Amino acid sequence: MNLIDKPKHKGKRKKLVSELASLGIECVKVLDAFSKVPRHLFLDSSFEEFAYLNKAFPIEVEQTISHPYTVAFQTEALQIKKEDKVLEIGTGSGFQTAVLYYLGASVYSIERQHVLHDKAKRLLHTLRVNAKLFYGDGYEGLPKLAPFDKIIITAGAPNIPKKLFQQLKIGGMMIIPLGENKQIMTLIIKTSNNDYEHIEYANFNKEFFKFVPMLKDKR
Repeated sequence: MNLIDKPKHKGKRKKLVSELASLGIECVKVLDAFSKVPRHLFLDSSFEEFAYLNKAFPIEVEQTISHPYTVAFQTEALQIKKEDKVLEIGTGSGFQTAVLYYLGASVYSIERQHVLHDKAKRLLHTLRVNAKLFYGDGYEGLPKLAPFDKIIITAGAPNIPKKLFQQLKIGGMMIIPLGENKQIMTLIIKTSNNDYEHIEYANFNKEFFKFVPMLKDKR
């Protein structure tokens, strides 16, 4: 596995971080995490020259690696604290997983596509990103390892998955793109076992918030 991280890559990361800040990402810790994650290694080598553009790119099995802004926005909204126990639904390339890890979170990530799970597991292990990766149905979550302080969902869902809400601790937060045909980025704050408050980010750089659907019982 070619893990070369050249000065030119670091320079491009620096420019990307500046762009994210100009788009409204304010958390210094989130920006610092982006400066540490070599995004080009999470993409096919044919995309290497474009890896630090603020764009989504295709990966295997018709999935995508999200816009850097989307990853930064969701991460910042969750207000990640060191040693937060975070459940990620949709490992994908593993890029978001690495960002969470560099923020000091204890990361548990589920991927329903075996090829993505295996590839992310190999890459993250090589990069010494100590996240716990699982192959399975994201709708089921990880009940035996619950509760979680934060849950991040990287695919669009028509409604809040009940089993995932149950696995969120009271006072915890979940960020999820909600909607049938058109998703609105939504922050869920669990106030009791049955209740929650929510914030909808309906007008925040919507062009970046485009997600593949969250599929149930499919691998």
